[in-house]
Amino acid sequence: MRTPSNPTALKFQELLKTLGMQGEVVEFEGTTRTAADAAAAIGCEVGQIVKSLIFRAQPSGEAVLVLTSGANRVDEAHVGALIGETLGKADAEFVRAHTGYAIGGVPPFGYKNLEHTFMDEDLLKYEEIWAAAGTPNAVFPLKPAELLQQVSAKVVKVAMEPR
Repeated sequence: MRTPSNPTALKFQELLKTLGMQGEVVEFEGTTRTAADAAAAIGCEVGQIVKSLIFRAQPSGEAVLVLTSGANRVDEAHVGALIGETLGKADAEFVRAHTGYAIGGVPPFGYKNLEHTFMDEDLLKYEEIWAAAGTPNAVFPLKPAELLQQVSAKVVKVAMEPR
């Protein structure tokens, strides 16, 4: 773990300061692109990792942001029903166009609010959570209440039921 050197991570750190947030961006030599990679690098539970997932609503084509616990898989049919559309996968170009970030490094905020944003209720179980800070190897800590303060999200159950 080291202080950030990547310009994108440094810019995100400045955003945190501007927002009055205490979390410090840290970078790792290895990737934190997946929840498992991030949890292993940080030394926390996979559930404490915030996955910032962008979906494309069909037929509107709107971007949908789902902030979910790293331990969960999003029930796309359920979340789609909440907006009255079907959720489809978003490709790298769509994600970057709506967030300014590449897949694997999308932070939970720091870009124009999307039409639909949902936060996984399971994230509220933790005192501290970790999210991407703009690159595939930069993360920052925050409290679930801080995340809710920064995003206009509906807190809902987003996880698929275990089979």
